[in-house]
Amino acid sequence: MTTTTGNSNSSMDSLLQDLQAKYEQVKLGGGAKRIEKEHAKGKLTARERIDYLRDQDTDFLEVGAFVADGMYTEEGGCPSGGVVTGIGYVSGRMCMIVANDATVKAGAWFPMTAKKNLRAQEIAMENQIPVIYLVDSAGVFLPMQNEIFPDKEHFGRQFRNNAKMSAMGIIQVAAIMGSCVAGGAYLPIMSDEAMIVDKTGSIFLAGSYLVKSAIGETIDNETLGGATTHCEISGVTDNKYDTDQDCLDAIRKIFDKIGHNPTAGFDRAESQKAGLEGEELLKSFPIERVKPYDMFQIVKGLVDGGDFDEYKEEYGKTLICGTARIDGWAVGIVANQRKIVKTAKGEMQMGGVIYSDSADKAARFIMNCNQRKIPLVFLQDVSGFMVGSKAEHGGIIKDGAKMVNAMANSVVPKFTFILGNSYGAGNYAMCGKAYDPRLIYSWPTAQMAVMSGAAAANTLLQIKVAGLKKKGLEITSEDEKQLLDEITSKYNEELSPYYAASRLWVDGVIDPRETRKVISMGIAAANHAPITERFNVGVIQT
Repeated sequence: MTTTTGNSNSSMDSLLQDLQAKYEQVKLGGGAKRIEKEHAKGKLTARERIDYLRDQDTDFLEVGAFVADGMYTEEGGCPSGGVVTGIGYVSGRMCMIVANDATVKAGAWFPMTAKKNLRAQEIAMENQIPVIYLVDSAGVFLPMQNEIFPDKEHFGRQFRNNAKMSAMGIIQVAAIMGSCVAGGAYLPIMSDEAMIVDKTGSIFLAGSYLVKSAIGETIDNETLGGATTHCEISGVTDNKYDTDQDCLDAIRKIFDKIGHNPTAGFDRAESQKAGLEGEELLKSFPIERVKPYDMFQIVKGLVDGGDFDEYKEEYGKTLICGTARIDGWAVGIVANQRKIVKTAKGEMQMGGVIYSDSADKAARFIMNCNQRKIPLVFLQDVSGFMVGSKAEHGGIIKDGAKMVNAMANSVVPKFTFILGNSYGAGNYAMCGKAYDPRLIYSWPTAQMAVMSGAAAANTLLQIKVAGLKKKGLEITSEDEKQLLDEITSKYNEELSPYYAASRLWVDGVIDPRETRKVISMGIAAANHAPITERFNVGVIQT
């Protein structure tokens, strides 16, 4: 994660320092004392295992670092959801790595742990990349079992995904490096290969205490489900290893011999530096919500050489569309223009708002990118669609539907970044989480909600005051101010990109200078999955 900021504006500096501080705290998992306890057992932590396993001097794209941020406070918290997930390289092969963090409640599964694991599997399935599970978990967090056990997107879904991935030919390798109990025992054994670390790894449907309670048998956990038992007697695991390092070395050897599959064929040329680098990119983006800026400068800071081929540059100016290269990969970019722009008819259009002509242009551009097999990148700073009689009479709903239809039915991979505002239907049209972007990340300047904080707070205040008056209560101006302050504070908290990241509405919050890396690794992952569907926008008014 980028940490230096140099001469960029002080407000952005502050946001980036907060981001780095939060990430450093997340990396500690359950804290220094818990890490020491793992080391005393001869075990590496989840992040140490990943660092040891993956190829040195290669990028690792973490997914869900801020999951459960600020959640489960009564239970002591669950940093990063108690599991570390991300895309990395092992023996030259790109893969998804999932590592339980035993320093957080012994790796127990909270509701957000399940959601994060399912997101990791979803990314692997969409991109057809192998999965490595580094298992070290006490199983479901029992006090919250009703929120994690029975529903479609709960704990059991991961085993369904195991089976589906196996049928798809997606390689899954598991290493049991600590506890693996109850239903969780199926995850490594439904993988293609399962290995176990001697003396620290164990796997069973019920531990020794439960066995004693259930059937009266007295047995210790090692004899019940340790490495020797499962490698020499039951055959549940394939091989045992003396240390974490030995086990991880064995995984590297497996990946060193994996064959190659057909690719999607996305075009890549030699990478070039961006047109604006580092500090220049940061300076181009104001953190003030209402301050206009030129999105072309942001695009220039992301694309190779600043070279951008714009589509319909004189039409639909509040959406910028065009093709470029990012780290060598050909991309189609759809971005909200934040400047007030002037149309050919001499009309002024507000920045960050999608008008009929802009929506029409974007729909056509998305169709072209699908025809040409070019991945799409959406840069969101959107207040929503234009409203009012002129917009309605001009068919804004129809044109907006065309854009949403084209975007939703797109078969090329989509990548979304929330730079600033992400409000209302604008979030949907610009490929929000509901529209299956392969990856979606926020900058620390992002805000996501149905509407802006000020507009929402005033609306909610009116509703609250009306409700109180119906009950016969008198509301003074001082009461209204206090209510407004309380509502505004709560709503602003929900606008935060960390609030979104905590709930996996986005895959993470990143330094803007990491955007190119995310796009490049995302397309490299997507290139593992040949496109088998045809682009078809279905029935739509023209």
